[in-house]
Amino acid sequence: MCVLFASPLSISIILPTYNEAEGLPALLAYLQAESDTGVEILVADAGSPDGTAVVAQAGGARVVLCPQRGRAGQLNAGAAAATGRILYFLHADTYPPRGFPALIRAAVAAGVGSGCFRLRFNQPHWFLRLSAWFTRFDVNALRFGDQSLFVQRTVFEQAGGFRPDLQLMEDQEIVHRLRRYGRFRVLPQSVTTSARKYLAVGVYRLQATFTLLALLYWLGVSQARLVQLYRRLIPASAA
Repeated sequence: MCVLFASPLSISIILPTYNEAEGLPALLAYLQAESDTGVEILVADAGSPDGTAVVAQAGGARVVLCPQRGRAGQLNAGAAAATGRILYFLHADTYPPRGFPALIRAAVAAGVGSGCFRLRFNQPHWFLRLSAWFTRFDVNALRFGDQSLFVQRTVFEQAGGFRPDLQLMEDQEIVHRLRRYGRFRVLPQSVTTSARKYLAVGVYRLQATFTLLALLYWLGVSQARLVQLYRRLIPASAA
């Protein structure tokens, strides 16, 4: 008797990058170690002058060259080049939990259309721990790109992908649309993201800036005004 085993759902990990050459090798090595043959890694790079694309290729990732810098556009370009049935959008300074491919596949097999993990910072500051604690709640206002995002390709396409006209808040905006085409779930495991921006700008100052920008976004303030405010409040070296 011949027993056939179903192949695992294929996953495409998509990382948008700009000048991430320094930290990328360690992340790619981690992702490779946690992945199986059903997982591919794509780096959507916006012409980084620090050689990010070369580093990505050396680390076993497939590079998608993007003509313009902008997270939404880069994520869409990565998705268009991906082959996986599940798209997993991940920031280049964020590490998913151990065994993340199996966790994502199990959620999708249970009928989840899209979802994310909880958040943890790599620094023990009490305020960062408090902020991360709130990410367990399934509320759109508490969704952040640092939490990563997995979505079935069909759901992503039905929702129309990320809005390329958004330079800020594209991560929160898409979740609202994804929910229309399938169940969204916050998984109980946590990704670990770098607190480098908080340390560079100041924990309270940066969190206050992000809160202000989110509030103004939901009040309908234009992207041009939000970007202008972001650049004024956050030093270019930490952006």
